[in-house]
Amino acid sequence: MRAIDDYIASFDEDLGYLNWAAFGPISPAARAALVADAELLATGRPEGIAATAGRTTEAQTAVAALLGSAPDEVTVHPSSTHALQQALTGLDGVVIASAAEFPSVTITLERAAAASGGRLAPRWIAPAGTRVTADAVIDALDPDVTALVVSHVDFRSGYRADLAALREALGKDRLLIVDAVQSFGVVDEDWAVADVVVGHGYKWLRSGRGTGFARFTDRARERIRPVLSGRIATAVEGLPADVLPDPALSAQAYAVSAPDPLAASRLAAGVAEIGAVGVRAVEDRLSGNVDVLLGIADRHGIDVASPREPAERAGIVVLAPADPQRVGDVLAAAGCQVTVRSGTVRVAPHAGTTAETLGLFDAALDDARQFTRS
Repeated sequence: MRAIDDYIASFDEDLGYLNWAAFGPISPAARAALVADAELLATGRPEGIAATAGRTTEAQTAVAALLGSAPDEVTVHPSSTHALQQALTGLDGVVIASAAEFPSVTITLERAAAASGGRLAPRWIAPAGTRVTADAVIDALDPDVTALVVSHVDFRSGYRADLAALREALGKDRLLIVDAVQSFGVVDEDWAVADVVVGHGYKWLRSGRGTGFARFTDRARERIRPVLSGRIATAVEGLPADVLPDPALSAQAYAVSAPDPLAASRLAAGVAEIGAVGVRAVEDRLSGNVDVLLGIADRHGIDVASPREPAERAGIVVLAPADPQRVGDVLAAAGCQVTVRSGTVRVAPHAGTTAETLGLFDAALDDARQFTRS
């Protein structure tokens, strides 16, 4: 059996689950890692504690492999928002962001600016259809801009930003900070164009909550002060008692406290699964399922508000039926889990979504036909 077939076979979520953009049911590998390490920590034996302490390094190494970076550029965090706080709080200048970004971006940037004493200011843009394009960014550029923070895949529209084009628009002297929560592990991207990449394993990586991470390149570390660094973020070994050491010379400078080894083990397991298969193979399977959903929407005459071109999408399909709430109610009654928000129905399959689930969705839309068209 091929690696991708083994990966697909590991999906055991409920029939009808199409809500991966909201939450990813935890994989068998992540569950097994959690149980095994919980057993090691249950005895209090030094060897068990020492064994689980190494899970952070395992997670950093696995994430770095998918990013194409060195492990010492990667840190693990309780969430992607924690990682964004590290990046944004230490910045100076003007940071461009869409006002329609997910709140982990907008609120974090606003709070960082409020606490900066005037060193940091957001420049909010309102790109058409919430799609942050190179043209939208270029229109907002001036010499005061030092960075752009953007979601690689927009949670509302499902649009996948063109990171290479954004990098070119910004030039070499500004930072590109990317929230990759909705794409990491399922989109074969050249992450080298970004200076900071943050993510979270609780969706597409199937690793559960608490599994955030970030990559800080050398250039990012030159420009982002480790304002929120804590006791494990210093340049000395061991406990830095009775001294005030300098920050670490790696991305570890953007850490606060010792990570949860149970979260790190789940993250390592989830990322390793995808690494063993290859992101391209996962993306190809996911893209095929998205194509099936688009075909289903077209057969039912439902408007599609998300991109159709593979290069502009990931795993989010946004439908705009005449009565989204009633359609959502019919889908829920049929056992299909989706997200109804802002006048749309967001459907998010994964690489392992089955034909049975897609068929259930198709049949449910047939039952909802009176609510799908104007």
